[in-house]
This record gives sequence, structure tokens and C-alpha cells, in this order.
Amino acid sequence: MDYKNAGVDIEAGYRSVELMKKHVQQTMRPEVLTNLGGFSGAFSMDKFKDMEKPTLVSGTDGVGTKLKLAFLLDKHNTIGIDCVAMCVNDIACAGGEPLFFLDYIACGKNYPEKIADIVSGVAEGCIQSNAALIGGETAEMPGFYPEDEYDLAGFAVGVVDEKDIITGADLKAGDVLIGMTSSGVHSNGFSLVRKIFKMDKETLNTYHEELGKTLGEALLAPTKIYVKALRSIKEAGVRILACSHITGGGFYENVPRMLPEGKHAVIEKNSYEIPAVFKMIKREGQVEEEMMYNTYNMGIGMVLSVDPADVDKTLEAVRAAGETAYVIGRVEDGEKGVTLC
Repeated sequence: MDYKNAGVDIEAGYRSVELMKKHVQQTMRPEVLTNLGGFSGAFSMDKFKDMEKPTLVSGTDGVGTKLKLAFLLDKHNTIGIDCVAMCVNDIACAGGEPLFFLDYIACGKNYPEKIADIVSGVAEGCIQSNAALIGGETAEMPGFYPEDEYDLAGFAVGVVDEKDIITGADLKAGDVLIGMTSSGVHSNGFSLVRKIFKMDKETLNTYHEELGKTLGEALLAPTKIYVKALRSIKEAGVRILACSHITGGGFYENVPRMLPEGKHAVIEKNSYEIPAVFKMIKREGQVEEEMMYNTYNMGIGMVLSVDPADVDKTLEAVRAAGETAYVIGRVEDGEKGVTLC
């Protein structure tokens, strides 16, 4: 009896590391001081030296049950983007610049090509956010996970000068709410999605005219990463007063998180076009509208607030970063919360 007979293939682990190296290398930054395969990842603090009060910000998250679709469709090269996005978007939302990322993959059986495929997506997410992939872990856990399944989670660290942290403290009545569009469902609400649609290859591979693609393609579209767009706004000289990443809990849970006491957000639902995938989810699942906005991003992945004088500069900066944004509402005096009208 040996470890391989017990279900853990050490050689497959070595092979996975070799296959993922080319993807990891693409994410490197000058501050990275260690190579893949060490016991820890080292990152130089030179990045902080010109800041008055350098402050670390961090984020950790997983992909959730969206992974079930990746298993069914045997498509694993974009799910890593989702994992990175969920972490780095939270960091950017606080005004931080992501510095490095670590991933954790737990699987029932280590298939090196599949693991490398997953990591290629993680690396792509890191490239999009300019974060270095400085380490990670692949744990083969036979008997704990089915052989063809895995879980994926990650952890990111960023930095921001204390004076530049986005807190919402200076938000005032009359400030404008701007929404940056999402790529679709992102990585939240898939437990409901899986109740609405039959989870089999035939259903997911069916083309829908209203979507312009198959249902599976629409649902697996990777989460947008907003790091470059938020950086572009800052570089345009605009001060972002408040910011909210629209994840699980949709508008009703996330928008109030960016508001100070005594301020109320008003969002106009007809200020942008709701993507077809949400209309389909609502229709096929007979989901009430309020529940849709309390579960999904409904086409807006990031909400931020700026002074009215900065609206045009903000929209232009978002466009320059390759993203799309709309004026979707305003801030008013009142009880902390959000009204969708």
C-alpha cells in the first residue's frame, strides 16, 4: 500500500505545477521575490515607499455553485477569472490596488491538464487586475470530493494610501450614482439558477436567440474585473466618494454598505438596459422583481458615487478603460438604504 493506492497521486501534483508555470509567469510583477514552488510567496514593499500612510487591504472569496456548470460543460479555463474578480473587485472598491493573489484548489482527483486549465483562468484574472499570482495550493482529497469535481477559492492583498481609502463618509445629497455594466450573472445566485434551469448538457448547450448564445455560455461568462476602470477614474482626477461591488444580495444588500448614516440611494431601474439573461431567469423561474434585485446584479456589477461636476469625466474614464457605465441614480438625505424606482 502506498499514497497513490490511497488515492493521492504525488506525480500528478508535480505535473500540475509544471503545466501551470507558464500561466503563472505571465502574472509576475517586479516586486515578486520568489519562484513558484516555494513554501511561501515574497513580495517587496518598495511599492509602498512613496505613500504617506500605506494601508493593506485584502479580499477572499470563492466561485460558489457556478462551478457545477463548469463541471457539466467540462469548461474550466474561465472559472479562475471569477475567483480573482470576486477578491480584487472588493479591494478596488475600497480604493486599493491589488498586488498579489493566491489560489486554493481542492479536488477529488488531480488531473494535471484540468488543474492547469483552471490556473490559466486564475492567471488571466491576475493579468486583468495587474496582480501577481505568487502562490497557491492544490489539494487532492479522494473520498471528500467526487473525482471529477473541485472547489476553487482565493485570497488577494492590495495597498492604498490611507487618505485615498473610499469610505463613503463624505457622501452628500445630490451626489450622482454611476453603474458599471456586468458581463452577466457573475458569481452569485447560481443556487437559484440551478433550481430554475435543468442542469444537463442539452439544456446548457441550447442556443437562445434572445441571448445570442447558448444558455451555458451566458451563465458561465466570467465576472468582470473593474480594477482598471476604477484606476482610470482616479487617474482622471476624480475622487470616488463611495463604491459598492454588487455581489450576493444584489442591490438591496450591497448598495447600503457604501452609504453613511443619514444618506439614501435612489436607483432608477430604467436608466440602463437589463441584460437578457436576467429577463430569462425572471421569466422561467417566475421570480418576483424585488427578489431579482435582491439576488442578482441585474446588469450592474459596480456602483460608485461622484460629485455631479465629475460625472462626465468619470464616464469618459470608464470608456477609456474599455468598460461601459451609466448614470443610474442619486444620493438623497434620509434613512440609510436604497430605493429602486
